[in-house]
Amino acid sequence: MNPRIAFVAAPVLTFTYGVLRILDGLDGSRGPGLAWTTGHLAFIGALAFFAVTFHEMRRLAGRGRVATGLAVAGYVGITTLIAQFSIDIVVGFRSADHAAMGVLFDQVQSVPGVQQVVYDFGPMLFFVAQIGLVLQLAVQRRVKAWTPVLVVADVMVPFVEKDLMPLGAACLLVSFLAMARVSRASRAADGRHHVAEPAVPAAV
Repeated sequence: MNPRIAFVAAPVLTFTYGVLRILDGLDGSRGPGLAWTTGHLAFIGALAFFAVTFHEMRRLAGRGRVATGLAVAGYVGITTLIAQFSIDIVVGFRSADHAAMGVLFDQVQSVPGVQQVVYDFGPMLFFVAQIGLVLQLAVQRRVKAWTPVLVVADVMVPFVEKDLMPLGAACLLVSFLAMARVSRASRAADGRHHVAEPAVPAAV
């Protein structure tokens, strides 16, 4: 997949989820229903694109141990978030109303380890990886200093007010557009370097 597409699609789908989440809550409760399911599917799609951006940021950072460790942590975080959002979708389908969803969520989260892995610790790895990778790129001067500021803003916004998620996603889109340009320039430079290399004679 073209990483430039992922750098755009990830924040756009996150923005979509944020908007649908607001619309879903206009009646005073969230889920079950079309907005609940569609929003969660949008974010699962965003997570798939985030996996591509982590891979590309690791490449841009030089594929060192720190970048690799952060990318792996990010993949683990993505996996747990996909599990979390998949649970949300299944619960929505199996529930007649919001109150019934609460009962099912209590049953799922009472399973040993699920709360800690799927809802608490696991998802944090996604955010840590995202911030860590862009900070490493900023330290290496591969991206501008303001780029990680916007990424941190996107990460922190849901902890302040979840209804501001579209604003955070907009900040992320600006920062990811900058990284998409860096990615394009880097790959173009790699292509020119590959073409310029002299052919190595085959061994006789």
